[in-house]
Amino acid sequence: MKVAIDSGPLKSGHSFRGVGVSTKGLIESLLKYNTGKDIRIDAVDFNSSDLSGYDILHYTSFNPYFLSYPRIGSVKAKTVVHIHDLIPLIYQDHYQAGIKGLVRYQYNKYLLKKADAIITVSETSKKDIIRFLSIDPEKVKVVYWACDQSFKNVSKHEDLTDLQKLYKLPHKFVLYVGDVNYNKNISTLIKACKIARIHLVIVGKQAANIDGLTETWKNLSGPRDLIRSILGISHPELKHFKELSNLIKNNNVITVGYVPKEDLPGIYSLASVYCQPSYYEGFGLPVLEAFFCETPVVISKTQALKEIANGAALIADPNSPQDFADKILSLSNYSTQKLHLIRAGRSRAKEFSWEETAEKTMDVYKRVTST
Repeated sequence: MKVAIDSGPLKSGHSFRGVGVSTKGLIESLLKYNTGKDIRIDAVDFNSSDLSGYDILHYTSFNPYFLSYPRIGSVKAKTVVHIHDLIPLIYQDHYQAGIKGLVRYQYNKYLLKKADAIITVSETSKKDIIRFLSIDPEKVKVVYWACDQSFKNVSKHEDLTDLQKLYKLPHKFVLYVGDVNYNKNISTLIKACKIARIHLVIVGKQAANIDGLTETWKNLSGPRDLIRSILGISHPELKHFKELSNLIKNNNVITVGYVPKEDLPGIYSLASVYCQPSYYEGFGLPVLEAFFCETPVVISKTQALKEIANGAALIADPNSPQDFADKILSLSNYSTQKLHLIRAGRSRAKEFSWEETAEKTMDVYKRVTST
């Protein structure tokens, strides 16, 4: 059996986001743990490679408003599609598709019905796939992401001191890692940290380049953008980034930008609390990273985050800065509750491994070739 898995997300804008990080981990784990001689796995960029001669094509990214896999149905190979989340469909008023996007969405629904299997990252995402894309539940397999083995608690004082100086981090702070799009709900976290009187540190390129993002959205030139311009109405995402930019500047939020993977475990270990305030997530990889680094976690009352944390994090109302502030304050100093959460997170983290991810993915390959 010859399997081609799409390495495209490792080169695109996804490379430093959850999709790219998880695709890299999946490819490495498949190559490492595939001990059977009956499965050959090649990681290739589907946009620039000859895909003939493969028994299975595994597409590793999906956007309902773009043609993510135009070759599906035009080749003899079995097809497996990875769908991480359907955030654009859940917040359609905010992530507006336009006419072309809506046409592609309907075409994608048609193509997905021809796929042999769909892999997703949580039971929450599976429910959304069934609901929005009208997919047979039997075709959708949940395979959890795992975490890079480099994520672990850093206790060496010298290493932590050097990181604190390098990134100019305060003694006590709340940490957030990731993008700052609308569904991430960063405004609530900024307001919560102001109430709790504790610094917020954001790791990620988007927050550090928030003004650049507003310029990008200003330059959109589709028909609906022209109508909005005439009516003096901002694009919902442009409005979001403008408001968030003001909140970041006026509340002394520390945006450190991109951080190399080798420095992230130390920053997690330095943080007093890790917070994931999202309105919606497909998985929430930073929560798992925080667990491995033995950092107590506060999550929003969101299905996927609750699924991944499974009782190992405090849960706050995503619409209540005060609730988040209360949860943050309860963990910002040493306490029995904080120690309990650290232990619970460490225990929960052990339930996720790339070896299991690889095994379950190969089970999907074997299933589609047997039908």
